[in-house]
Amino acid sequence: MHPPPSRSRAGRVSSGTMTSQTADIAPPVSKPADHPPITIGRVGVLLVNLGTPDATDYWSMRRYLKEFLSDPRVIEVPKLIWWPLLNGVILTTRPQKSGKNYASIWNKERNESPLRTITRSQSDKLSAVFADNGRIVVDWAMRYGTPSIAEKIDGLKRAGCDRILIAPLYPQYSATTTATVNDKAFDKLRTMRWQPAVRTMPSYHDDPVYIAALATSVERSIAALDFEPEIVLASFHGLPKRNLELGDPYHCHCVKTARLLREQLGWPQDKLRATFQSRFGKAEWLQPYTDKTVEALAKAGVKRIAVVTPGFSADCVETLEEIAGENAEIFRHHGGEHFAALPCLNDSPEGMALLEHLVRRELLGWV
Repeated sequence: MHPPPSRSRAGRVSSGTMTSQTADIAPPVSKPADHPPITIGRVGVLLVNLGTPDATDYWSMRRYLKEFLSDPRVIEVPKLIWWPLLNGVILTTRPQKSGKNYASIWNKERNESPLRTITRSQSDKLSAVFADNGRIVVDWAMRYGTPSIAEKIDGLKRAGCDRILIAPLYPQYSATTTATVNDKAFDKLRTMRWQPAVRTMPSYHDDPVYIAALATSVERSIAALDFEPEIVLASFHGLPKRNLELGDPYHCHCVKTARLLREQLGWPQDKLRATFQSRFGKAEWLQPYTDKTVEALAKAGVKRIAVVTPGFSADCVETLEEIAGENAEIFRHHGGEHFAALPCLNDSPEGMALLEHLVRRELLGWV
């Protein structure tokens, strides 16, 4: 007895198994001759990073900070307590300070933040990788500021994407980062009558390709220095300690990334140390603090250090101003001599190879 015929993805009956070539072909669209033109069958990839102000002036910074600091995923304080503080002293004074920090690292040629410049380049280069597949459309968005996740989902839908991969560019998972990107994407879906199918990219803190990319970047960056660091700090963005106690896995992810990177480099345990930066407010945050560690090392007689920031997929104000500027000054002020802030993966060859690896993995079954 012969086996029953199978159906291909196009709906036709075939006498054998489906070939891989057939599986890659989008289903045909059958419609009457007078039907309005429609475009479906494409797959969108939306790279999402944290966000950026549109300019460094007071009102641009205020708009950006208000959106960011109003997110209940970021500030887990009851509104009755937080909102008077936010809309009072914080949004009155903080935009000026933050504006100066951004101005010190601003891409003046393009009149935008480095994070926007780099994220756009990552999107453009990833789009070129998939240029031979007409079904895949790559774009980028910011969780806070512009371009927004909602407008880019609309754009991908108009381009015929009935499947979209939301790809938060955060190696280590946190409710304050990955989760809030996904929240915003699904908030947009709630408003759409014809929703695309959506996948979300998980964190990749221990992915071997990510760890190898970090190690390659660190080795190349250190080789380009005119000094050999005695100690390298792996500085991650901080979180309130309470987040860890409530079950956020971020701290564990960061510690594991640092350990795997140290093992990949073949360094002893004291050569690479994990620290946490960018604390805000009076509550206790994840420790050890980067700035306090930098100060203590300088006071202890360490003269040469470097800092890598594995939790950031692209250089931004936290790496270019806080680490390369503020922490370098702290180190030298307390007796240190040589300080280097190593670049993020950005749109480097190893950074782009990582993004391609992650996206191809998450698109399995769709393309």
